[in-house]
Amino acid sequence: MQATRIIAIRHGETAWNVDTRIQGQLDISLNETGQWQAERAAQALAGEPVHAIYASDLQRAWETAHAIAKAVGQIPQPEIGLRERGFGIFQGRTFAEIEATWPEEAKRWRQRDPHWAPEGGESLAALTDRVTQTTAELAARHAGQQIVLVAHGGVMDALYRAATGQTVQAPRTWHLGNAAINRLLWTPQGLTLVGWSDTRHLDGDDALDETTT
Repeated sequence: MQATRIIAIRHGETAWNVDTRIQGQLDISLNETGQWQAERAAQALAGEPVHAIYASDLQRAWETAHAIAKAVGQIPQPEIGLRERGFGIFQGRTFAEIEATWPEEAKRWRQRDPHWAPEGGESLAALTDRVTQTTAELAARHAGQQIVLVAHGGVMDALYRAATGQTVQAPRTWHLGNAAINRLLWTPQGLTLVGWSDTRHLDGDDALDETTT
């Protein structure tokens, strides 16, 4: 089977990114900067051959996907499997509020315990399984073609780890910036990394990394 080329893009900035407030699966829209970032990403991809665009149905990713879709002549298709990690009771809280309210839970979160989940939320192991399975299912439809996936920081992190053999608990040393362009290849044997965190289209914009959002 021929490889499927994947362009993976995190959504543009939101007001909650700026506030370091956990969005999880709450439906937050892009702010003005995020809309600009989405348009810039769209312009950067305008000359690319894209056969399909799949996006998380959460508004911030969906809006970003629509901007890109117009530039490449496609219609975005919603994919629930590309949603951000469910953060349960952490959703809507800032990092500082979480540390103050649930110090023990916050510690396990920081330690990246693969099987721990906030109350009502999703573990890292479950997120990884969901993202890799969804990506494989979508990519298998487009052997020899190029697709775009528009999603979230947690999804981008899972893709990077899968492509580079990093464990769920490995400290993160790579960027997950808003509207950065990331490139991977998929075959039935798995994902491989082609390029990561291309932000040349955002020159002059101080894009937030997922560690601060």
